[in-house]
Amino acid sequence: MKEGIMKRRTLMRLLTVLGLAFLAAPSAWSAEPIHIAVSAPLTGNFAEYGQNWQKAINMAVEWINAAGGINGRPIEILYGDSKSDPKDSAALAQKFTSDSRIAAEIGDFSSTASMAAQPIYDRAGMVQLSPTTSHPMWAPGSPWSFGIVGTQAGEGPFMARYAIEKLGKKKIAVLHINNDWGIASKDYFIHAAKEMGAQILGVESYFETDKDFTAVLTKLRGLKPELIYVPSFYNEMALMSKQREKLGWTDAVVMGPGSLYSPKLLELGGSSVNGLYTSAVFFPNDPRPEVQKFVKGFEGKYKATPNMFAAVAYDAINLMAETIRKVGADRKAIRDELAKTKNFPGVTGKINFTERRDVIKDYRHLVVKNGQFTLFDK
Repeated sequence: MKEGIMKRRTLMRLLTVLGLAFLAAPSAWSAEPIHIAVSAPLTGNFAEYGQNWQKAINMAVEWINAAGGINGRPIEILYGDSKSDPKDSAALAQKFTSDSRIAAEIGDFSSTASMAAQPIYDRAGMVQLSPTTSHPMWAPGSPWSFGIVGTQAGEGPFMARYAIEKLGKKKIAVLHINNDWGIASKDYFIHAAKEMGAQILGVESYFETDKDFTAVLTKLRGLKPELIYVPSFYNEMALMSKQREKLGWTDAVVMGPGSLYSPKLLELGGSSVNGLYTSAVFFPNDPRPEVQKFVKGFEGKYKATPNMFAAVAYDAINLMAETIRKVGADRKAIRDELAKTKNFPGVTGKINFTERRDVIKDYRHLVVKNGQFTLFDK
């Protein structure tokens, strides 16, 4: 009996000591989390892009927090689903800027959505760092706006040189999505192509909600172009390609900007997208150590190879974390330090902000061969 009581007392003392040790142990984090908001299309037509952002950002944050966070503070991401809709993006901007915990925002996906939210971030004095907004007039529209993907002022001429100098095509038709980004993409491509001696045979547009492109494709086919340039996204291009294949229109080269660089294009378009030419600021076979760390980590975690959209989101959160590491979570200090960024080693190349707070990117020539994106090295 006494032996049992003694054992229980010993156990209770041990548990008490352990409990006190647990209570006395220092917290894993020395201060409150640093909150960063993300406005992205997690559902809707552009969900594949937003979900790739989310995967890359989550992985980067896991790595940063596992290494001690930012000066002892963990990063916490607050996601908002904008659907890349201007109204939803603006509503999220109101929500994020009114939350005093949030240090800065990453997003939105499209130029139209980012530009709709821009005045709200500008008035509130919060950084809006977009991984993918490429309209040339977006970043200059507010001292609080930054873009890291490059602009159509750079990609448009690059694609024109690809079409004319690399592929030797000078009779060109254009079919573009009718939004801010699509119009800018079309304008910069056409301007550069004309300067290089190309003949623009016709220009047509479509809306994001369009699903049947048979009539406009038939109209453009009648112009007999050697190449059709299509500023669009993977879902629309997959539909167009299948409908073009069904029409039997196979004698024109198809080309579009880096927005098409997505595994979903290959999945949805099948054989109809073979021979399509595009560009990329990121290629997973790049041997640089930072690229291979990202690619192997992403593949190990998600069992899929990251695309350009995952890569630019990964760069965005790492750049934001490094900026906050230097100056803390004050909104204005973040803006001022971000503007000074020089030679940040991103997986999409070194990031150097111009006076306009956008970047000049080096693009890669890609072509779809046998259902895969490959480097075009002609």
